[in-house]
Formats: sequence, C-alpha cells, structure tokens
Amino acid sequence: MSHDAPRGVVAPNFTPFNDDLTIATDLYIGHALELLDQGCVALAPFGTTGEATSVGVDERIATLAALIAAGADPARLIPGTGLTSIADSARLTRACLGMGCAGAMALPPFYYKNVPEDGLYDYYARLIEAVDYPGFRLYLYHIPQISGVGLPVALVERLFTAFEEVVGIKDSSGDWANTEALLAIDGLVVFPSAESALAKALPLGAPGCITATANLNAPAIAELIAAHDADPAKAAALQPPVTAFRKTAQAHPLIEAQKRVKALMTGEPRWANVRPPLRAFDPAAGAALARELGLVA
Repeated sequence: MSHDAPRGVVAPNFTPFNDDLTIATDLYIGHALELLDQGCVALAPFGTTGEATSVGVDERIATLAALIAAGADPARLIPGTGLTSIADSARLTRACLGMGCAGAMALPPFYYKNVPEDGLYDYYARLIEAVDYPGFRLYLYHIPQISGVGLPVALVERLFTAFEEVVGIKDSSGDWANTEALLAIDGLVVFPSAESALAKALPLGAPGCITATANLNAPAIAELIAAHDADPAKAAALQPPVTAFRKTAQAHPLIEAQKRVKALMTGEPRWANVRPPLRAFDPAAGAALARELGLVA
C-alpha cells in the first residue's frame, strides 16, 4: 500500500542551547518557523542534527509544545522519538501524536550491537503495540554509521508488510545502493538524507529528502525539488550548486560547524553552543566555512 508523504525538503532542525546548555526556546521557535517559511514542507525535530540523544524526553515534549503554541502546524512535524527503551519511545511518541504531529521517526534500539534481525523486528512490533494510537505513522531511521545498529532492507520490507503503521524510512546510510533497494519496495516512502542524491532518487519515487543542510540551504533545495516536477532542465541546472553546498558542509562536523555558521550569520553567539560530548566548532574555521558557502562576506 502506498502512503502520502510530504513532498519536498524536510529539515531535521537544530536544537539551540543557552550558555547554561538549557534549550534556547526562543531561538528554537524562530529558526523552525523560518525554515517552514523558507520552503521546508516539514520538520523532523530531534533527529541527529537536532542532537536528539542529548535531549531528554520531557525537554522534547515541552519544546514541541512551545513550537506548536507559537504557530507551527503540527501536521508538518515528524519528530524523532526512537530511544533504547520501548517504554520511553512509546511515551514520547504518544505525546507527539497527541499534539497532532504527522508521525514519528524512530531509530532502532542502539545500545546493544550485533543483535539479530528478529530482535529489531520485535522492538518495533512492541513499540507499535505500546503506542496504540489511531492513524500512527512511523518512519524508520537508518543511520548505522552513527547508531551502530542498521536496518537491513529485508527487515524494512518485513516491517512495512506486517504493520500498516510503518509507512517509510529515512536512509542516512550514504549508500546509494541501499537507498535504491529501499526505493524498490513498492509503496514505501523513502527519504534520502542528502540532497546530492535527489537527481537519482526523485525519478525512482522519493518524495524529497530529510537533510541536515536544509538548516542553512532550504530555499535552494526546495527550489530544486519543485523544479524536478515542473521543469526538469531547470532541475538539472540547480543540482550541481546544491550538491556542492552539501559536499562543502559535510567536509566538517555537520552539527557543530553548521551551528557555528548560523551564529555568524545571525550574530547570535548562542547558536554555536552544543551539548557534550560534542564541542563547539572553532570560530575561525567556522568563519572560513561560512565564506566558502557564500553565507557571509
């Protein structure tokens, strides 16, 4: 069965922190609303780029509630809710769905490594059972180079076939062969994690991408995806600069470096703050990167 999904660029938006490392809710809301105005069809709060595993369950719930209260449409939010505990993942997921969020994106349980596929299947099966929410839409999250636990294509297909709640996946593996195999699963919504893959992924049915660099380059990525449908020649011309931006950004730690660039762009030093174990990106290197990306003079 096929599922509707946001078509366009989805931003896994930054989580800004005050100097005492509490969440800077004012910056969070302003940036999120700006991304939605800049062409993002949706946000994926508390993904990897949002430093999700450094943010507590109650913090996530409170911040999402503040964002929605500030005017963000919850139907355009697909927050990350995957934790190592089924109980915590289910509580967070239900809270997000109760606020009207479009769905949830869940990592596999990532502490134990080399677990059997049946164990991962059981985790998601029991998570869905524990959430027990009408219309629940679950996006799997595959980022094995960070989580240390991958979701093999065969397992993804098995979950998609078994549970109507499983509608899609974010593939952050960076492995085009893996993305291509996922796109071959009829009806599965597949978001690659890099806009550099769009020229290959969109013709195969990808609705867009969920990409860290949308935090700094959302308008260009949104324009590229829109042009793919309306003007393929224009899309072909737009792809190289979008890819170049991504390659330049990802040559550095994506979270720390982009947050430093955001601080330079806005003149707001709090944007450079990250929670341990991450460390703030070097200011001089950040300034050089911002110039290279064409974001500051």
